[in-house]
Amino acid sequence: METQEPKKYNPQELEPKWQKIWEQAGLDLTPEQDSRPKFYALSMFPYPSGNLHVGHTRNYVITDVVARLKRMQGYRVLQPMGWDAFGLPAENAAIDRGIHPAGWTLQNITQMRSQLKRMGLSYDWSREVTTCLPDYYRWTQWLFLQFLQAGLAYQKEATVNWDPIDQTVLANEQVDNEGKSWRSGAKVEKRQLKQWFLKITDYAEQLLQDLDKLPHWPERVKTMQANWIGKSVGAELNFEIVGKNSGKSKQKSKSLPKITVFTTRPDTVYGVTYVVLAPEHPLVKQIATPDRKKAVEAFVAEVANISEIDRTAEDKPKRGVPTGAIAINPFTGKEIPIWIADYVLYEYGTGAVMGVPAHDVRDFAFAKQYDLAIQTVILPTADAPQELTAAYVEPGIMVNSGEFDGLDSPTAKTKIVELAESKVWGKARVQYRLRDWLISRQRYWGCPIPVVHCPECGVVPVPDADLPVQLPEDVKFTGRGGNPLAQLETWLNVPCPSCGTPAKRETDTMDTFIDSSWYYLRYSDAGNDRAAFDIDKVNDWMPVDQYVGGVEHAILHLLYSRFFTKVLRDRGLLKFDEPFQRLLTQGMVQGLTYKNPKTGKFIPAEQVEIDRPVDPETGDALVRVYEKMSKSKYNGVSPDDVIAKYGADTVRMLTLFKAPPEKDLEWDDADVEGQFRFLNRVWRLVTEFAAQKGAISKTVDKDLRRAIHTAIKEISDDLSGDYQFNTAISELMKLSNALQDNKDKTSATYAEGIDTLMRLMAPFAPHITDELWSLLERSESIHTQPWLELDPEALVVDEITLVIQVNGKVRGNIQVPSGADKAALEAYARASEVAQRYLEGQEIKKVIAVPGKLVNFVI
Repeated sequence: METQEPKKYNPQELEPKWQKIWEQAGLDLTPEQDSRPKFYALSMFPYPSGNLHVGHTRNYVITDVVARLKRMQGYRVLQPMGWDAFGLPAENAAIDRGIHPAGWTLQNITQMRSQLKRMGLSYDWSREVTTCLPDYYRWTQWLFLQFLQAGLAYQKEATVNWDPIDQTVLANEQVDNEGKSWRSGAKVEKRQLKQWFLKITDYAEQLLQDLDKLPHWPERVKTMQANWIGKSVGAELNFEIVGKNSGKSKQKSKSLPKITVFTTRPDTVYGVTYVVLAPEHPLVKQIATPDRKKAVEAFVAEVANISEIDRTAEDKPKRGVPTGAIAINPFTGKEIPIWIADYVLYEYGTGAVMGVPAHDVRDFAFAKQYDLAIQTVILPTADAPQELTAAYVEPGIMVNSGEFDGLDSPTAKTKIVELAESKVWGKARVQYRLRDWLISRQRYWGCPIPVVHCPECGVVPVPDADLPVQLPEDVKFTGRGGNPLAQLETWLNVPCPSCGTPAKRETDTMDTFIDSSWYYLRYSDAGNDRAAFDIDKVNDWMPVDQYVGGVEHAILHLLYSRFFTKVLRDRGLLKFDEPFQRLLTQGMVQGLTYKNPKTGKFIPAEQVEIDRPVDPETGDALVRVYEKMSKSKYNGVSPDDVIAKYGADTVRMLTLFKAPPEKDLEWDDADVEGQFRFLNRVWRLVTEFAAQKGAISKTVDKDLRRAIHTAIKEISDDLSGDYQFNTAISELMKLSNALQDNKDKTSATYAEGIDTLMRLMAPFAPHITDELWSLLERSESIHTQPWLELDPEALVVDEITLVIQVNGKVRGNIQVPSGADKAALEAYARASEVAQRYLEGQEIKKVIAVPGKLVNFVI
């Protein structure tokens, strides 16, 4: 055959060409009425911080491989992209740089969109959403009003973290371990402010039970969600507060409410020797006796400056003070002291706990520390000693428990609850660790909450026709004085939408988790200016078939999204229960970094001599470690830099090949070179074949065809169910090697192999495969071609390699028919040149034939 010199692989030349073609072709623009089955592939959308590193792109590449695969498998595919664009970083950038957060955000979006396009990600950009633009947050506000109408949005006083310098509320994540503001460094105060909440607790049981509807989620993620919801089965018990007259006589106070506690161990109630309230509990001020008032107030003020993490840490001693007040244990009739302690949080449960030191480790330590009574009520056996050296927390036999003595504690638990209900001392109750979702943020850069506060009408929703309530642009960003919206009188003061009375807008904006709790629904109908989405379209595309994102979002984002879905279903807007059918939580990409083990400081690589890595400031020896890529660790690798040298397909292949998708990946430049060399080998293989001028012979090479269909089988298996991209790429390499080693480059089987390699490789390396496909003079994009089907007959082995041994030592091998029985194998072996050479003149005492493996001559 006549051949021509093939051109060299130049990704910088070919990749922009195909990116433009794909964008013009609109690979994802598949109409909803298309009769093909749908597949919705979605990556968690990014916050537009300005620049991506290769750690970010792993998420998007994984999803794109799935989307391209499903398109070739005959599905209509939805793969959109958007931007989680509200949030504190943009507002801080506005404060630091003296610019508007909108300008900073949109500039970052432009930069990151360009980076994503260079990666060859087959997004339907016509569906792009940006959460900070009015055409999106108009519908975020409309959805909030749906919650309000359903009685699932409300305002109440809540304890918040208050920065006294910046005059703003901080999220828990913005308070360090020392209880200081991450921004101003001020000691954070606890304050009571009116805040907006969504009643996610109304859906706690559904959110827990419906985890069983998610068999294709990682078990650890479902466990994390279940633990966060935290279902506890127990009882609510009431303890009367005793009033005091001149410190002498005692009587039940008619003016004070009862103290209500929740416990999962009602079987221990006869062992309650004290009650503890959270320092923030409103009863504390009412019940503190005059002689204890100053000490109580001082302790409350001290605890207000301690972080929740420190208050509940296992390794920190628990501190408390008595209030001087007394409660009655209704089961024993005994008086017990009421304390306050730092380890009890008002936001959890009832803000009060019953102290059972004999049967709770924490209560035991607290009682020992403050010399409080310890009463044993459960023992491992009835005759076990009652003096305890540590809390006994296992089930056992009831003692010192009145009519329940002698019962096993699980039985007693049920009977004690029945007694409490009959005597009106309490009731059975299921409680959840999950708290209602606090969505208020006293910041500017967020979605305005669409209500007006009227002195006559109270809280009034903004009418749908007046949405969106837009963020004003003429705002000054100083970082001081609280929410800028509260200081903008022209925006703040409006007439009541109901009665016209002068009123004020709500100045809180929404938690950005609200924006990300429904964005996947908007993609189904992103251009709709009459509704958040068309019901038929959202029910057509949803639920998401494959969702990909970091495990750091395993709890809040996924839980909130599930909550939103269930509420909107109950409002008649959806017809499905769960938003995401399959979930893949990809591992992190770690970059090499240099760290000073003495100071914990990270040093930029450009300041380090590779042969002698020392801290340029201190001279300390540095350690080389792999850490999650981040700016603070100076180990982020820009995809732009790698693409400029090696091309996007190299980046894609490496992020998929180096580790299974759920595992962490250590980025190494040597691996980049390796993937680039592989792509070059494939380029040469295909271009040399394409350069041949002449007819393809009809020759069939059974061994090569077996290698081809083995690749089809293995890669198809790797890309179904649990995605194993790394082993799939290994199979591509095996097929490439089989083609390269094959001597007949003109056979029909070889041509089939080239075609197969291109199609199997297309989802992974889309640019090079589309280019090579065009060089093979094939019409249309390779990504519109069907996925390959396995020919099982091609895997059938006609011949096998039979090992010949003499006295157990391998002497050679021969090819024999695969179905030969023992007698035939012995005959083939005896007739072989190997046997004749080693057995000539020898007496054969025994022949051992193992079908499919070997023949051993014993001489």
